Amino acid sequence: MSISPQAPTPEEAPSGTQTGRRPLAVYTDMEDLDYSAGLALLEENGYDVRYLGTQDPKVIAEQAKDAEALLVGYAPVTAAVMDAIPGLRIIALVAMGFDNVDIEAARERGIWVSNLPGVATEEVATHALALALAVTREIPFFQGRVADGDWNTRPDSRVFRLSQERLGLIGLGRIGSRLGEIASGIFGEVIGYDPYLPDTPDTQGMLANAGIRRAGLEEVLAESAVVSLHMPLTAETRHIISAESLAAMRPGSYLVNVSRGELIDNDALRAAVDSGHIRAAALDVLDIEPAPSGHPLMGHPRILVTPHVGFLSDVTLAEYVRIQAQNVVSHARTGFPDTPLFQLEPAV
Repeated sequence: MSISPQAPTPEEAPSGTQTGRRPLAVYTDMEDLDYSAGLALLEENGYDVRYLGTQDPKVIAEQAKDAEALLVGYAPVTAAVMDAIPGLRIIALVAMGFDNVDIEAARERGIWVSNLPGVATEEVATHALALALAVTREIPFFQGRVADGDWNTRPDSRVFRLSQERLGLIGLGRIGSRLGEIASGIFGEVIGYDPYLPDTPDTQGMLANAGIRRAGLEEVLAESAVVSLHMPLTAETRHIISAESLAAMRPGSYLVNVSRGELIDNDALRAAVDSGHIRAAALDVLDIEPAPSGHPLMGHPRILVTPHVGFLSDVTLAEYVRIQAQNVVSHARTGFPDTPLFQLEPAV
């Protein structure tokens, strides 16, 4: 989907933007999202709107220096960027993940940060299941054989009957628990680990209704035919899949990641797949996107990679853009965005 051409570049911005007669909202980067509906919503509510089309912090700091609102795709928003935009009041993200923003710096400066929790839960959970089914049913292998005219060759390892196997979830938030719910009728058992989820009656009821048995990390790694990652990227979760945790996984098992690429130690996963200890991996995210030439997880016949499209559907494409812009509008109207990451005192 192409980017809307309607938002002016800095050179085309109307004079009112420069003189501050209307508040300025700046889109940093929106990749291939058509943000025209968000642009219209912002303009209808009194904003001048500028589109930069960059993830470069230096460019953002210079060309958005008069902004009150930043609408961000994947661009990093550092403390230095915030300091370069003295009138900044809100950073509105277009995804649930927020590791591209210095959250503590925003909080310290009284800048709201909003994300989009739950918008693509169904899609990402479904994509994780699709990846798990693709590798456990050896779809890439068979597609390659058929493309070569070979209808007889079979893989060199057994293909699981999934109703006799466990699915292990690392992370039991919205997406992880939804995956467990839809996969519980396919796998023999779904088990999950989440150190941040409180052990309350409400949590216990939610997991029971989803068909998920809570377990420790050691059990999830050792007993699961498929391990699927559903955790945010933090200092604690970075490389949660390390050489040690891969060694603790069941021989011949599979790894799925639809969360953040840096949850995985790339070299360790490549070595585990090369050795056959991990039969295959299916990834919708990498630590660098697009992946550079020579990336250790690209080009391997038993590592399936999709281009960060787990969120994709007609519904999410529309809702991402609308809710991102609505957070800015709601903040202007009420002092609060609709889906903040943390609470601040409302703007006076």
